[in-house]
Amino acid sequence: MTRIDVRIGPRRLPGLLDMPEGEIHGLVIFAHGSGSSRLSPRNQFVARQLHARGLATLLFDLLTDDEALDRRNVFDIPLLARRLGEAIEWQRSLTEIARVPTGLFGASTGAAAALIAAATQGDRVSAVVSRGGRPDLAGPALPLVRAPTLLIVGGADHEVLELNREAAAQMTCEHALRVVPGATHLFEEPGTLETVAKVAADWLALHLTEQSHA
Repeated sequence: MTRIDVRIGPRRLPGLLDMPEGEIHGLVIFAHGSGSSRLSPRNQFVARQLHARGLATLLFDLLTDDEALDRRNVFDIPLLARRLGEAIEWQRSLTEIARVPTGLFGASTGAAAALIAAATQGDRVSAVVSRGGRPDLAGPALPLVRAPTLLIVGGADHEVLELNREAAAQMTCEHALRVVPGATHLFEEPGTLETVAKVAADWLALHLTEQSHA
């Protein structure tokens, strides 16, 4: 795993870039939720499963330290979505992964930012996964998403599960809702995060590898 600065205009946002050995089928950019960062142990766990499937991963902080001090920025979904879009642009500067398909993995409020970014970036996003996400916060962007999207929700996360069902009903792209039995919002129950990682890796590997060979 390489420490790297993601260049967003004049800003340098700290990130962790990891590229598997051998052929790289795609890059998955992570969008963490409020109160989290590139150091999220849950996202890092998922990232390790993606490496085993030939996918590179980028976990980076969507805000500078100064920006994060203002809680309004932490919940500014359009701002976070723009940062994701700029990270996709920045990907083109990285020789090894400049042209590989891009996927987005969003957790909690980061899932809404990922969906808005997917809607605005169009065909430049090949797949999206939401973990315990709030896709409802993507609002009018939902029917504009074209990338195949997987929504993963804990079966015991009742309110968020209902919000995901309502959001899925507004989506027109290929999409699926996977409910992890017995899991709460953070997937802390034994075996639940492993299930998240497996189904997310299956989804992203399928669609990114398919796109890389198109």
